[in-house]
Amino acid sequence: MAAAATWRYRGDPEAERPAALVRFANGKLRHPDSLRFTVYRNRDTAHPRKRHRRILVSETERLCYVGHNFGSEVLKCNSLCRYFVGVLDKNSGQMEVYDAEIFNMQPLLSDNLIPDDTRDYQNKSYREKMDLCIEAFGTSKQKRALSSRRMNAVGSDIVSTAVTKAAANVIDAKGVTALMQDMAQDDVQNISAFLPPCHEDADRPEHIYKFEDILSPAEYEALRVPAATLTSTSAEEMAKRTEERSHCSFVLEELKFLPTDERSRDHKARCLWFLDTLIRFSHLKVIKKKHPMGPECPHIISRKLMKNFTSLTYNNGSIQNFISASMKAKLTAYVIVLALHINNFQTDLTVLQNDMKLPESRILDIAKALRLRVSKAKGGPGLESDQNHKLGTLSLPLPMQKAPEGQRKHRKRN
Repeated sequence: MAAAATWRYRGDPEAERPAALVRFANGKLRHPDSLRFTVYRNRDTAHPRKRHRRILVSETERLCYVGHNFGSEVLKCNSLCRYFVGVLDKNSGQMEVYDAEIFNMQPLLSDNLIPDDTRDYQNKSYREKMDLCIEAFGTSKQKRALSSRRMNAVGSDIVSTAVTKAAANVIDAKGVTALMQDMAQDDVQNISAFLPPCHEDADRPEHIYKFEDILSPAEYEALRVPAATLTSTSAEEMAKRTEERSHCSFVLEELKFLPTDERSRDHKARCLWFLDTLIRFSHLKVIKKKHPMGPECPHIISRKLMKNFTSLTYNNGSIQNFISASMKAKLTAYVIVLALHINNFQTDLTVLQNDMKLPESRILDIAKALRLRVSKAKGGPGLESDQNHKLGTLSLPLPMQKAPEGQRKHRKRN
């Protein structure tokens, strides 16, 4: 802050008039000593607030300046701390210290010093102020850009008006109810774009979403080594994993019921290991590591996750993989289908919802897009038995696709 001049009121000490420091908003003055200031105070000396209001005015050869200690232009620093001015007597070597406040002197481009004249300008946005500066002092290129932007704004208003009118005509012609049904169908189709291939002509539930569409034979074979850690888990290790939450709730619960048959036990362990990997992968935002799921994850599985369940974005000069909302929906659909294969085509959607940290409406929309029948049931063994859980069942014949839950709850409008 550059203090161009200091002054102090003289007279009645009961008036509580502090000294003033001034700063100029548009830069430093070359000859501050030649300035003279005029101060105006509020006439209402009985009012506890108005009695302290001051307007400080100064004039140079080119501009007039005005500052206030009240209103929107006042500096916040006056209320956050106190300022003092010291006057040194060179003869006695003593200094007198006085209270002070800072006035921010704004240039006033008008012959009228009434502060109301600047109110319209101060209420303008930063963009509007910049446009005024460009109109007055801008280069030819800046003025052409300003004119083009204003023409585009007018064009946007015309387009917006035309779109609003066209929408009103469509609503009048088709009706709100029909439009809401179209929106619901579009939402179903958007979700369906990220579902596993559905074979509606299947004669058995396991053929509706084929296991080979979730895991190819090569990928399934690659899971043999990492899944072996699940098949050989002892009771002590199982208790430790449960305590440390090293796997999601669905997997921890299913590990308690591994089949005794070696082939079935190995198959279920592979499915559980991949399902747990899908859920943990869905919790990521931006994929920064080459092997995000750790070195124990087979290369073919890591490549599958990066290729099928991430989107590309350009950030900070480089291309990155991230999990978008649509990819999260795709991951959820594959998790549900894999859980159906594990649990004989009936699975607890609430457990999966909690594991994937999703709202209930979202997982129900995806389940219904998968053509599951949703019913209510109490939590199973080891789960919150007092919580109503939603079961998803895949059975034939497949139900008709319905509008998502969020769309059906919209009120009808006349």
